[in-house]
Amino acid sequence: MRVAVAGGTGTVGRHVVRAAQDAGHETVVLARSSGVDLSSGDGVEQALAGVDAVVDVSNITALRRAPAQEFFTTATTHLMAAGSRAGVQHHVVLSIVGVDRVPLGYYQAKRYQERLALVGPVPASVLRATQFYELAAQLPDRVPGPVAVVPRMRSRPVAAREVAVALVALLEREPVGLGPEMAGPEEHDMADLVRRVVQARGQRRRVVGVRAPGAAGRTMASGGLLPTADGPRGQVTFEQWLSTEHPGPG
Repeated sequence: MRVAVAGGTGTVGRHVVRAAQDAGHETVVLARSSGVDLSSGDGVEQALAGVDAVVDVSNITALRRAPAQEFFTTATTHLMAAGSRAGVQHHVVLSIVGVDRVPLGYYQAKRYQERLALVGPVPASVLRATQFYELAAQLPDRVPGPVAVVPRMRSRPVAAREVAVALVALLEREPVGLGPEMAGPEEHDMADLVRRVVQARGQRRRVVGVRAPGAAGRTMASGGLLPTADGPRGQVTFEQWLSTEHPGPG
């Protein structure tokens, strides 16, 4: 198939492109660097010409609902409209396990994106996945100084490359609507994983896990991000991922 990957230069997108190519598909990267702007719609129509399936792993860093929902709404609307005109047969969206349970602004925006995709003009599938191991490496970089404060959350994190393989497997099937929940092989507290990343980097920083305020923080800390249904499970453990991605100083 000819597969377009929205957000194909990002953390998950790069793995999706590679996984799709490994499976024998031709790929088209939808990103600003390739002349495609999902927010304005510039270049989307041309990029989807001859495309059979779209995998949307595009993202925005804003955690507040308003800017996140605006991005996901405009991006999904542009992809769906152009995809329908181009004859796209399958639209696959990456979402988050617990998006319907954790009252966080960003999660509410992702839930809205799910709804848009599922009622859109192109048959769709949604894969919900838990947090990526890569998040444990990104969180301390967002907090400068000797102390890294990270939110407490119970999760079964998973390697982004395994999520990418699952997305490609999903796009090769008939559209399933709201599909399975993907998770990693082990349950962890995110603060513990961040500490191990910091240690592997040889950094002398203190990592403090703090429960986020309000209902969202309580839900994340008490297991609201854990899968509640069967689905694909990653095989790569955090230790295996860490030894590959962050082998340590020197």
